[in-house]
Amino acid sequence: MNLILYLIIGAVIGWFAGVVLGKNLPGGVLGNVIAGIIGAWIGSRLLGNWGPKLAEFYLIPSIIGALIFVVIISFIMNSSRMRF
Repeated sequence: MNLILYLIIGAVIGWFAGVVLGKNLPGGVLGNVIAGIIGAWIGSRLLGNWGPKLAEFYLIPSIIGALIFVVIISFIMNSSRMRF
């Protein structure tokens, strides 16, 4: 049951980051889950573990980390499309 909750919270964090930045993540729901989980990892490494916690995610650092991850992915996707 923890795994399911972990994936759902990861998807919501990834979706929220995409909505805030106005970016569509490649991969749909799977992309949101990956962005949320990797974003949580990035946020906890950069900002530490603080704030409200839900399903092993510290929400504030996780959201900030997901925003950073979505920006990086968007930059990579846009730069790869511009090559001829």
